[in-house]
Amino acid sequence: MRTINVELGDRSYPIVIKRGVLTQIGSRMSELGLKGKAAVVTNPTVGDIYADRVMKGLKAAGYKPILITVPDGEEYKSIKEASSIYDSLITHKMERGSPIVALGGGVIGDITGFVASTYLRGVPYIQVPTTLLSQVDSSVGGKTAVNHPLGKNLIGAFYQPRAVYIDPDVLSTLPEREVRAGMAEVIKYGVIWDKDFFGFLLKYSGIFFKLGREMTRAIERSCEIKAEVVGKDETEQGLRSILNLGHTFGHAIETGAGYGTFKHGEAVAIGMAMAAGLSVKLGLCGADVKDRIEGLINSIGLPIKPPGLSAEAFIESMKLDKKVAESRLRFVLITEIGKVILREVGEDDVRAFLES
Repeated sequence: MRTINVELGDRSYPIVIKRGVLTQIGSRMSELGLKGKAAVVTNPTVGDIYADRVMKGLKAAGYKPILITVPDGEEYKSIKEASSIYDSLITHKMERGSPIVALGGGVIGDITGFVASTYLRGVPYIQVPTTLLSQVDSSVGGKTAVNHPLGKNLIGAFYQPRAVYIDPDVLSTLPEREVRAGMAEVIKYGVIWDKDFFGFLLKYSGIFFKLGREMTRAIERSCEIKAEVVGKDETEQGLRSILNLGHTFGHAIETGAGYGTFKHGEAVAIGMAMAAGLSVKLGLCGADVKDRIEGLINSIGLPIKPPGLSAEAFIESMKLDKKVAESRLRFVLITEIGKVILREVGEDDVRAFLES
């Protein structure tokens, strides 16, 4: 077992990485002092496999749990589905101290956290991520949100969970495409923070899908890096922005191509390759850096070629990105493996890059 703490003063919380921890959610929540009623939010795919054992664990620990199911898919991370969760919480008279458990991937974690941040002006919630992408990224750090038809994650709040419980065993039930998509966020940590970790990923790129100790180590190191960054900049005033490497392009791809066309990690992989290309064009790094990043992305089996969106479609979508300041586009760009910067780039320069 490995426990990594996200240090945020009196709102600090543990990330527990342990095989089999899924069956211990109830007892571990009790150790946090949570009690009474509890809600578990999941989707049909995850719920069919894991909801029963989580519900049994909650009941054994003295909770009175209810199960709330949200349809599976990015398109359901919406105000409409959030409202349906509120309906269930109100119907079952959930109180301010009643914890909500997010059991699922990034969509479930994001929408559950958003609901928890706003229901009764804030109730405790627990992250139990079941995809690689959510284990290494979206479950940690307290970014909660729902999508708007004009852009991804535009409606949300910073609201930290009480704990994150990661069970690497659940990855064995994921389709390989989901695991590959999650690896995009893992690669990101090597590029932005730790060149040795990047080398580790390159060395073992062919065996992560065996889900052995190399994958567990990748999860641990990713969570260590994110915990450190979030502890220094919780609400993304500066440093935390580097966690968005590839996301400005990636979110534009998701929006422009239509939610569900690309997995989030696939869009981020393309976005990282595009960010590397823009970095070279602006003279921030050499072509060898771009080639190494693209090589690792390719070795994992992720795409690097953007879809056929026009430069104008990209730019209009990116203008809605949360990093935009005073209508100026800002990107996380690469200076070398392990080091990045946040930089404003003129619209004409971005257009010229996209058209090239």
